[in-house]
Amino acid sequence: MSTRIAFLKGHGTENDFVILPDPDNSLDLTPAAVAALCDRRAGIGGDGVLHVVRSAAHPEAADMAAEAEWFMDYRNGDGSIAEMCGNGVRVFARYLRQAGQVSEGDLTIATRAGLKSVHIAKDGDVTVGMGRARLPEGDVTVSVGEQSWPARNVNMGNPHAVAFVADLQQAGPLLDPPPVGPADAYPDGVNVEFVVDRGPRHVAMRVHERGSGETRSCGTGACAVAVAAARRDGVDPAVTGTPETYTVDLPGGRLVITERPDGEVEMTGPAVIVAEGEIDTEWLENALR
Repeated sequence: MSTRIAFLKGHGTENDFVILPDPDNSLDLTPAAVAALCDRRAGIGGDGVLHVVRSAAHPEAADMAAEAEWFMDYRNGDGSIAEMCGNGVRVFARYLRQAGQVSEGDLTIATRAGLKSVHIAKDGDVTVGMGRARLPEGDVTVSVGEQSWPARNVNMGNPHAVAFVADLQQAGPLLDPPPVGPADAYPDGVNVEFVVDRGPRHVAMRVHERGSGETRSCGTGACAVAVAAARRDGVDPAVTGTPETYTVDLPGGRLVITERPDGEVEMTGPAVIVAEGEIDTEWLENALR
């Protein structure tokens, strides 16, 4: 490990990340190191880490290298590995553009949830093809204190439980994961979204992200919410043949989600790089003791 490690800080609708450029996959990125970097008081601070690696250099992405040069090795703020992060993909793409690795327009990024198609617009917004939503069968319930709500089970490459509530304050402080039942519905944990209506095809949400706590935004969560809202509203683009678009307001900003008749879900929103610098490896080594 070198004496200094380059990093950047970025966010997508205030879902913030430590970005670690590491094309050759040379960093020993342990869970403890990720947690130290994401610590908001003693580290850089972030909801997660975007480890930027060439697909050919990473064993989990080598088989995607022919279609995507870059792999988003995403880690949650507690150091755990995640399949996918929608806001993270947008920030990842914004970094690649700023670093001169890609141009405006279309590109493909490898993730643990598969290949993601991305479009970088001239106005700064980034659109990500998030894949198709899966809607596992079975009843799911989300609880806060003594209140419980039925929830929609939606999988966007990672698991979500979407509950529609009367007031977002009913979600409580979201310091701990809200209980979700049945206990075996999500063996690897779940992201939980609480949703209220703001108008036709317009909702607002709060989210507890698995491994990160409440975050200012969650891209896959916004997609899961839009799909759940459409089904609740009796709308399925695969049946109607017409794309459906929902505006989703999050504490950190606004995302626009479109579900197409072929099932593809597209997410559009901003992505910003706010700073860059170097990590002192002596600090990191001390933080891990």
